[in-house]
Amino acid sequence: MKKNIIFLVLLSFISVVSFAQEEATGGKEKDYPVSATFESGSLIDAQTVVVPDKKTMEMVIQHKFGTIENGRSDIWGIYGSANIRLGLNYVFAKNMQLGAGITKKGMMGEKSIIDLNAKWAILKQTRKNSIPVSVTLYGNIAADGVAASAYDGVKIRMSSDKSTVSFLPEDRLSYFSQLIVARKFNDWLSLQAGVSFTHYNMVKSIYDHDKVGVHFNGRVKVSPQGSLVFTYDHPLKIKEISEQWEWTNHPKPALCVGYEVSTGTHAFQLYMGSTTSLLPQDNIMWNQNEIDKTGLTIGFTITRLWGF
Repeated sequence: MKKNIIFLVLLSFISVVSFAQEEATGGKEKDYPVSATFESGSLIDAQTVVVPDKKTMEMVIQHKFGTIENGRSDIWGIYGSANIRLGLNYVFAKNMQLGAGITKKGMMGEKSIIDLNAKWAILKQTRKNSIPVSVTLYGNIAADGVAASAYDGVKIRMSSDKSTVSFLPEDRLSYFSQLIVARKFNDWLSLQAGVSFTHYNMVKSIYDHDKVGVHFNGRVKVSPQGSLVFTYDHPLKIKEISEQWEWTNHPKPALCVGYEVSTGTHAFQLYMGSTTSLLPQDNIMWNQNEIDKTGLTIGFTITRLWGF
């Protein structure tokens, strides 16, 4: 685990240093950042490199229905189990954003998750390529609000007298950190890639506490306001950080494809994907959906910006 954390930190540092040197050795004429690498800070259920202007508030509404496998009987999952997340983000300083959200999982809201998150736009791609890519760091911490009884038997702690110790509040916590690199190639094509590290303080014995993932997202504009969008998340099999002898419960890759309509301050994304989760650490750690009828879900994401 420590090796992978060090790797992510070093990769971020090397990226910052190399791009900063290129910016310093560029032409004397001032080079401005490109605009609208993506239309929003969220792309389906992923983060983009975008951090809005200082003193901007962003509201995020995310909704995923159940899987489409039952067809017309539950209107392709619309009447099935649904997950909803409501979030608010605020850019309190230039290129730095803080946010919070709450997620309801299941039709009756039997499980809720509260998350706090932060995003830092380290570098922004410029029009004359003195900085060729945008680089952003994102991280969150989430607290699972499931009933305490659900933790019975999940993990056993032994005190000095060999008695069982109940779970602690920090056992509810999970963490996600991601380095994102993006480039706007032209007016219609933007792509980004990222590497992430996920950690859960408490898991069942058949699962790992830590997982490294790679991510690939993109947007293809097909009209002034419309774009085709996609996200792909792939959990890696790294034996050095695994606590398992075999990969019987390894999470599956998640693919989402959709259509986005943007009006500048609003973005609406309608999509179909192979995951039911909304938080990135859930997608990387727990996704078992196949990319077929049994695992596909319909969802939408809405973002709204206010300037102050």
